[in-house]
Amino acid sequence: MISLQIKTFFLQKRRYNLCGDNMKVKVFDESHEKDLEFAVNDFLSTLESDLIDIKYNVAISTCGEDQIYCFSAMIIYES
Repeated sequence: MISLQIKTFFLQKRRYNLCGDNMKVKVFDESHEKDLEFAVNDFLSTLESDLIDIKYNVAISTCGEDQIYCFSAMIIYES
């Protein structure tokens, strides 16, 4: 019962229901961190709705002697 009350409070505070009807996401994927920073800042400067969260990730892979970096971000916002 307590976890249900906490979940209900959390969902009411975020102003979306269990289906996520009022949420949208925007995903960015860049090979350099400065490019990701520019893309995210550019998107946020035009965002007219409420920002909910930003998830950030870095993946590194090797191909022969080359290192491949992948910088990505997912912005969750209200529609």
